[in-house]
Amino acid sequence: MLRIDGEVELPQTFSFGDLAEIDASFQIADMSAIDATRKGGAVQLEGLLQRVSVLTTATYIGLHASTDDFHASIPLAAIREKSFLIYELDGKPLELSAGGPARFYIVDHAACHTEEIDECANVKFVDHIELTAGKGFDNRPEDDEEHAQLHRDEKIE
Repeated sequence: MLRIDGEVELPQTFSFGDLAEIDASFQIADMSAIDATRKGGAVQLEGLLQRVSVLTTATYIGLHASTDDFHASIPLAAIREKSFLIYELDGKPLELSAGGPARFYIVDHAACHTEEIDECANVKFVDHIELTAGKGFDNRPEDDEEHAQLHRDEKIE
């Protein structure tokens, strides 16, 4: 379901059950308690990072979605404590139609105060997280027109 590798001591692949077993202090039963526009159960990014033992060389987090070939690489320090991975809905694995296997969500992404973190850093269909020493692969839109086209294409699908 979700692979985490790169600048980590313990690369791992997490199943739905593995995500659900991460310590309760990192679990959010319903994201609507944090953001009324979101729903589903989630795990805080920090809970995942502790499980893989992130190396001090890791400065970026790569969010990869093979379903739509979307990739974002963003500064780790800016989002580490305010990010979640939504992985379940109604006690079941998050379905593809809802952005599964997992949706990466940054609370108040605009407050990160960096050009590299925008609404497109909230990536759906995440199946691979890669920690990198420096910016990794990123194919997000680079200007306003590309960004608008991306969202027009999403509405067509």
